[in-house]
Amino acid sequence: MVDENQSPFARRRETMGFSQEALAERLGIDVRTVRRWDTGDFVKGPQPWIRAKLARCLQITLEGLDELLTATVKHEASVVEGELVSPEVTTVPPGAVMLPVLVDGKPVLLPVDPKALAGSGFPTLATPSREDAMSQLSRRSLLRFSVLASALPALDEQAHHHIAAAMEDARRYLDTDLVQRLREQLASCKSSDGGSEAKRTPPLPIVLGILGAIEEAAREVQPGVRHQLLSLGAECGEFAGWLYRDAGDLTRALYWHDRAIEWAQVVGDTAMQGYVLLKKAQLAYDERDPHRMLDLTQAVRGGAWRLPLRVQAEAAQQEARAEAMLGASLDSVERKLGEARQLLSVSQAEDCSLGAHYNDTLLTMQTAVCLAEAGKPRRSVDLYSEALTENSFSPRDYGFFLSWMSASLALAGEPDEAARTGIESAKRASNSSSQRTHRELERVVEVLAPWQNRPAVKELHGAVLAP
Repeated sequence: MVDENQSPFARRRETMGFSQEALAERLGIDVRTVRRWDTGDFVKGPQPWIRAKLARCLQITLEGLDELLTATVKHEASVVEGELVSPEVTTVPPGAVMLPVLVDGKPVLLPVDPKALAGSGFPTLATPSREDAMSQLSRRSLLRFSVLASALPALDEQAHHHIAAAMEDARRYLDTDLVQRLREQLASCKSSDGGSEAKRTPPLPIVLGILGAIEEAAREVQPGVRHQLLSLGAECGEFAGWLYRDAGDLTRALYWHDRAIEWAQVVGDTAMQGYVLLKKAQLAYDERDPHRMLDLTQAVRGGAWRLPLRVQAEAAQQEARAEAMLGASLDSVERKLGEARQLLSVSQAEDCSLGAHYNDTLLTMQTAVCLAEAGKPRRSVDLYSEALTENSFSPRDYGFFLSWMSASLALAGEPDEAARTGIESAKRASNSSSQRTHRELERVVEVLAPWQNRPAVKELHGAVLAP
């Protein structure tokens, strides 16, 4: 028997034989997310990268999934021309187009003057006299417009109309110029990452908007544009993985790294494949899995990736760190660190954006953590003291390296200085919402447990572990 109080999404899920738990497991998400969807709460998803898989599970097209999601609204909503409308709407003006919007986190339809929409750059949408209040085509167009608009938040009038045209006919109008706009937006997100601008305008929603646009349009664009679009997808997926890593969501970080490698394989970008593999090795360090870290790093160093010298230098350092964690001799660790330094010194003549952020100061920070892992925390502290300055890094990254320095101080038996450094790190982690830094500070608190009654250590404990 059909439960009339169920949302259309919940009914479809059950029709396809999925329990909430089974669908969550198939999609690799938390079951609480599926429970929210069953109630009609789609304000936090489904995210662009999961929509295609969800549609396959429900055995519907992406267009059908859009229909399913936008059909789930408040029970108090009215019905006009077969569509559910916001309860605040008592009459629908003649000729109005019903526009799907979020109200209190729920998608509902609001009547909008189609002439006003056209003046704002939206495509011409049919009015009820020509079709239903919101046809599948016009609903699909509006959803696609919102994805592209979220990827390009600072739209001038020309870009607005360009996006509207690309939304209607991606094969004809989504061209190299629009891909370049998306690429420039990604570059802007990267340049502001970790700084004060990123706090005002977080890059992750914009980056996900770019990825959503790529997912939406890749099947329809011209072959030449498709290659550019997927190449951008590889670069954007790698950056999304990094953002999720810093946010502490390692599952989504791995997801986007895998997508980045997939797109890089499609377009034949071997360097990007090797680079993302290195990023996965760094994720293994976050999880303190030195065996996986070493396997991945050796795959990077031994593969035919044609990596820039800077990336090769970072990989050599990463291998040294993994070996230090596994008990290699100090001579072996320092030999690999020397290889990294040598590779970096001859990379200056390279003109390559991949790994362009990697410099002497960053290698010094990583050398310091290698020494700490090799059982030489005092030498590690000396390196941090010499090279770690606030103007060398973004506020977020400076806070992160302070957490590493705090750990080395704790291992060197300097609990008060470790705690004071950790408190400074915690302030910056809070300001930048860096869960990666917070996780490192949790480890510092564990190391400082023997000194837990000292005032500075208590203060750090409260700053890091307070509910």
